[in-house]
Amino acid sequence: MDTQHIPAEALTALVRDVFLAAGCDAAESGRIATHLVGANLAGHDSHGVVRVPRYVEWLEAGFVVKGQTADVVTDGGSFAVLDGKWGFGQTVAPQAVALGIARAQEHGACITALRNAGHIGRAGDYAEQAIAAGLISIHFVNVAGSVLVAPFGGTERRFSTAPVSIGVPLPGRPLVLDFATSLVAEGKVLVASSGGKKLPEGALIEPDGRLSTDPHTLYGAYDAVGPRNPSGGAGAIRAFGEHKGSGLAFMCEMLAGCLTAGGTSGPVTGRGRIANGMLSIFLSPRHFGTQAEFERMGLAYAEWVAACRPADPSAPVRLPGEPEAERRAERLAQGVPLPAETWSNILATATRLGVKSPV
Repeated sequence: MDTQHIPAEALTALVRDVFLAAGCDAAESGRIATHLVGANLAGHDSHGVVRVPRYVEWLEAGFVVKGQTADVVTDGGSFAVLDGKWGFGQTVAPQAVALGIARAQEHGACITALRNAGHIGRAGDYAEQAIAAGLISIHFVNVAGSVLVAPFGGTERRFSTAPVSIGVPLPGRPLVLDFATSLVAEGKVLVASSGGKKLPEGALIEPDGRLSTDPHTLYGAYDAVGPRNPSGGAGAIRAFGEHKGSGLAFMCEMLAGCLTAGGTSGPVTGRGRIANGMLSIFLSPRHFGTQAEFERMGLAYAEWVAACRPADPSAPVRLPGEPEAERRAERLAQGVPLPAETWSNILATATRLGVKSPV
């Protein structure tokens, strides 16, 4: 597999310039670029710069709207519902999280329900935003209008990839759990279709029940360089953990889709756009009066778990968030690895918008 290693600073500048050329202002372009490259740095390539061409296509089609501010439509003090008005997720999701953080710091707890947000990217970013403020946070996410995942025992699409993220602010050892409830995120299929890491065995399922690792199962026919249409294939992604992941995906649709009133993955009505919903819970250990013991117990337990004898001596047990921190340090030093086809897709979008690559 031919891979390019692009310095993070140069890659961020290129992505920023692409969105500037596409019509976003400097602040929004910078947020999108920092978030997408940050996902690559953390090793979540499925939510990184591989999505640049798709984001631009959505902007040009009117499926996502630049320069939006999330509206608070219900305000109960310690809870709020916000409407993202189809704005870029990297703009409206941080707004919802910032409100939740401020209210939790005031009241000790807050729940925010965000609907109609453009693709919010890596959910772990929002847990990290809360950790920086000293808060525990839990995030349930769905994708309204996006059916990609088959429920346990089925072959037809019913769920979105429905991510979950939990952040715990232990001093010196922050913990971030961040995963899709599908066996792989759709972005990982996108990466594999562009010459990147191959899918694990049984990640996809064909209509007749056969398991697959071929991205064409999800996308149908596609060119090496060009767009991928997730509705083009006849198959589906599988849920992780059999009935357990399937059940969690179902509840993400209930909490992030139904409770936010933003809509569920389906039935798809042909509206042409997708939107993220996110239900977030923020908790302040300080207000609970347990911060000292929480930190003492949490660190002691984390260290005890990390000290578990590994099955493979060369692969020690790692805690949630540690793999991302290791990849971030490695990729900042060595550059962000991008499959040649992914890089070509980004450059093709940049060239079409009159943006020159700094690399």
